[in-house]
Amino acid sequence: MEQTTALQEAWKAARFPLSGHGKRNVRVLTEAFREMDGLTDSDMYGKGEVIEAFQTKMAAVLGKEAAVFFPSGTMAQQIALRLWCDLKELRRVAYHPLCHLEIHEEDGLKRLHHLEPVLLAQADRLITLEDVQNMGDGIACLLLELPQREIGGQLPDYGTLKAISAYCREKGIALHLDGARLFEVLPYYKKTAAEVCALFDSVYISFYKGIGGIAGAILAGEEAFVRESSVWKRRHGGDLISLYPYIVSADYYYDLRVGRMERYYEQAVELAAWFNGCHEAVRTLPAVPVSNMFHVHFARPKEQMEPLLAGIAAATGVAFTARLKELEGACSFELSIGDQYGAAPKEAVAEAFRLLGQGLAAV
Repeated sequence: MEQTTALQEAWKAARFPLSGHGKRNVRVLTEAFREMDGLTDSDMYGKGEVIEAFQTKMAAVLGKEAAVFFPSGTMAQQIALRLWCDLKELRRVAYHPLCHLEIHEEDGLKRLHHLEPVLLAQADRLITLEDVQNMGDGIACLLLELPQREIGGQLPDYGTLKAISAYCREKGIALHLDGARLFEVLPYYKKTAAEVCALFDSVYISFYKGIGGIAGAILAGEEAFVRESSVWKRRHGGDLISLYPYIVSADYYYDLRVGRMERYYEQAVELAAWFNGCHEAVRTLPAVPVSNMFHVHFARPKEQMEPLLAGIAAATGVAFTARLKELEGACSFELSIGDQYGAAPKEAVAEAFRLLGQGLAAV
């Protein structure tokens, strides 16, 4: 069992943690069900009003013919890429070296579906049109992640996105969107979800990240694609007897928070400016966020930063993070703005940054 660090304890005790929507506890479920009619029928094995109505609703939001609810994005995306490979009669797919399928899924795409990934671009930058044009033949599907989480939530400009889409369509390559954080990038692009999704042949979105539900995902596309993905969902064991706890919470928190995404984005820009103006030993990636998330990098080792950040949390009630990622002579963490940042008093945040700057100057 992993030992709890002083920084994690400080995060738990802090009155004003700056990231996310709050603790992931059963409150997430009880809030979503507070106004539910207890006599509402549950879904059963992918059928029933509660799941079918939500799927129809999300298909309309995304501008696609149909959508299917999955218990996990890992399942949804592996199936999406498998379907495109079967349809194109090819076994190769392309994506970023830090794509979730490559670094977090224990080679599921290779071992379960026997597909061959082609990694595009260097790990520290976005995929460009030139990368796509030079990726070689025999690619069934290209996956783009918006935003690219592992490099700070960076985004291609919209013109590049359109050019990649046009190229893929010209060459008969399917384009799939890893839109786990799709709604979070819409304020930057100044587009609707349907406008962005129109550039893609299939789309996955998550309901537990910026939306803040329990779990679950939607995979959307043309009717025939979604129908076949439902078959593969059954093959993967994804048709649980009932998924309604996930669906009800996804629907509730989507309605609650989708209209707040612009505020989260603006607050992320504000908070990143606090970090970048604090001390030369701290910077954000990107320097100006393009969604509600960014990475914070300290030019100080983890063993120096952990007690400093824990002390700031104890003194001010403001917690920046619960964990630091160790780098060579440095460290970093990811910060995603949700409901919590707006609840922190500005004077407490200002004092936390004063202490951070003071502490960085001393270590």
